[in-house]
Amino acid sequence: MTFNDDTRLQGGKVKRRGRNTAIGGGAVGVTAIVVFLIAQFTGVDLSGVVGGGSGLTPIQQDGAEATPIAECQTGRDANADVECRMEGAAESLDAYWSTESRALGASYSTPDFFLFDGSTDTGCGTASAATGPFYCPPDRAIYLDTAFYDDLKSTYGSSGGPLAQMYVVAHEWGHHVQQLQGTFADTDRSGTGASSGSVRVELQADCYAGAWVGDAATTKAADGSTFFEPVTRAQIADALSAASAVGDDSIQEKATGQVDPDSFTHGSSAQRQRWFERGYERGATSCDTLSVPGSSL
Repeated sequence: MTFNDDTRLQGGKVKRRGRNTAIGGGAVGVTAIVVFLIAQFTGVDLSGVVGGGSGLTPIQQDGAEATPIAECQTGRDANADVECRMEGAAESLDAYWSTESRALGASYSTPDFFLFDGSTDTGCGTASAATGPFYCPPDRAIYLDTAFYDDLKSTYGSSGGPLAQMYVVAHEWGHHVQQLQGTFADTDRSGTGASSGSVRVELQADCYAGAWVGDAATTKAADGSTFFEPVTRAQIADALSAASAVGDDSIQEKATGQVDPDSFTHGSSAQRQRWFERGYERGATSCDTLSVPGSSL
């Protein structure tokens, strides 16, 4: 999506974290790497899937200094710079969910959103460019190294584009809404498979991302202007390409040349695209992935 150039950004929603030293241990097989990457992309612990963990040592957050991004002042800045784009997306998402969460019965609060370079410590373990963006429930925070967007395009096959990038943020923001709803606490995410609880949680976050996009052109900034110009089908295609790129079947096939639906934890490419579009077309209240029959996922 394209920001309206003259929209004023308030700043302060996104902060930069200082660089820390990541700690790892042991040899990690391809499957473990893929599982850990998928887990970190959406903040869901899948260590049990690989039987004994990923070989990465969890580290508690150490209070690394975080500095608000202050140079992003307008929509024009967000169109030109990826970090400012993250700030603009965060402000739009916050404005949308501060109202929409009431329709879902959730009491809303703003998540922290940290950008980092290389690696940083979190309450969920060490984050790095290799692990991808994720939401950490104990911190109620999103962590993202924008270098991941290069991987999303070059390694995973997304077409790229601003909305492909912002889809990732919107998905993680959706996990924050789920945390506020109590979804993480109430859903058994320990199993795997195409209709498992973990897949349902991920597809709902995709649907929430689509719902934000569907409303984005009317969501207003603090100055009363709308954040975005009307979304185009080409931009929606960019978002769908990102959703497809991180489907379980797509990642498994790239990693091993095979697809095992019984091990799905996040949903197939088709499922992720379908639920994103459902949210885009019908809104957040249509995103009940938790109670629909498996055949409807």
